[in-house]
Amino acid sequence: HLTSLPSAAVGTPRCLTAAMLSSNCSTRVRDCASRRRAATGRRACVRVAARSADTLVPPAWPKRVVPPEVVARDTPKRFSLLGSTGSIGTQTLDIIAEFPDKFELVALAAGSNIKVLADQVHKFKPKMVALKDASKLADFKDLIKGAPVQPEILVGDEGAVEVARHPDAEAVVTGIVGCAGLLPTVAAIKAGKDICLANKETLIAGGPFVLPLAAKYGSKILPADSEHSAIFQCMHGLPEGGLRRIILTASGGAFRDWPVEKLAEVTVEQAVTHPNWSMGKKITIDSATLMNKGLEVIEAHYLFGVDYDNIDIVIHPQSIIHSMVETADSSVIAQLGWPDMRLPIMHTMSFPERIMVSDATWPRLDFTKANNLTFKAPDRAKYPAMDLAYGAGRAAGTMTGVLSAANEQAVEMFIAERISYLDIMKLNEACCEAHKADLVAMPNLEDIVHYDAWARKWVKAKVDAGNYSKTYVSASA
Repeated sequence: HLTSLPSAAVGTPRCLTAAMLSSNCSTRVRDCASRRRAATGRRACVRVAARSADTLVPPAWPKRVVPPEVVARDTPKRFSLLGSTGSIGTQTLDIIAEFPDKFELVALAAGSNIKVLADQVHKFKPKMVALKDASKLADFKDLIKGAPVQPEILVGDEGAVEVARHPDAEAVVTGIVGCAGLLPTVAAIKAGKDICLANKETLIAGGPFVLPLAAKYGSKILPADSEHSAIFQCMHGLPEGGLRRIILTASGGAFRDWPVEKLAEVTVEQAVTHPNWSMGKKITIDSATLMNKGLEVIEAHYLFGVDYDNIDIVIHPQSIIHSMVETADSSVIAQLGWPDMRLPIMHTMSFPERIMVSDATWPRLDFTKANNLTFKAPDRAKYPAMDLAYGAGRAAGTMTGVLSAANEQAVEMFIAERISYLDIMKLNEACCEAHKADLVAMPNLEDIVHYDAWARKWVKAKVDAGNYSKTYVSASA
């Protein structure tokens, strides 16, 4: 149950605050030396403070961005692409196709959509292709027989890892959804590649492990999400100590104008319809619950090193201002544009350069058309995901990954019409509560993957047991 909290812990669910957090950081949590529960059940642990552990994680861009000088180059910048057949992947390829003098594709990885993947091979001529679904390998080979370049073909998770660390790639666009994108991203970082980050789980679940790794190997983490790209752009040129606050904007999702009492009636069909953006089902539902924004708060903390008390969310229904930063002298800098994911993706790919685009394919913002920009505070009763995400972020360690994985599983079961819309957050909070005793403050990669799988299994088991199945409202009800 989410209740109002004292100001020292604003935005933190009571179940997490009471057991894990305190304003003087005295609460202790487990930091495990033996990284997974052994068959014998024994586990060697040391006690550390969650907040103290969190301070050991170096942010990707510590409260400022100092772009390097743009260096003229004679050849296009070379990329690997993870998740080429998804929304991020196809938009990335549209950018590469439009600017062949700037960008070149050398390797790509996809899941199981072999027809789209084959078309990409014919058009972009990659040197290496990874297909996750090995059962479709023979059919895929048939589809690319006439391709002008026959790529090296790999299968499974290891194939995506090899694509990520391809020796010819300078940077990697990470469009694989979920924790599946973490392993190839880690491989790319170890190979010294810059990361065009469109996979939330890389930092939400893996921040305590990934960020020290990126610092060690000199890999830049460049945010491709629209909100974090906006913050990144607004931070360009800020002096040391110049950043005061981050303000994330949220559309409010499909039910922003609904009364709280009506949310019990939400159907899948209603939840997957976004008023502004064209996105996949899962992210559209996350927008409706505001879980996407809660997870973005965690990601912003890891990217920019800003304390959770200085990261705010505001509802902005028009989605023209993509996010803002407040500076030390109370000035506010915002990044604006039409809702179009191509712009933040291209900014990560071209950074620090700015590429001249065509009015025909990149409509310019017209303030006479975008002349009604409104804002309001989010309703915490309507959006309990907000407080849950802030609480998980303050708990740190493996709690953020557990929340993300639990939410992904719960949303999947809502889409399958096995639970109700309101059950999504009930399951998320219950799963976080169940994880408190095993929270790992400074997880390694094995911990992160382990607790991602644990959270998904936990949520599925609760639903399979019938604890939530009777409350779903169908469209035909």
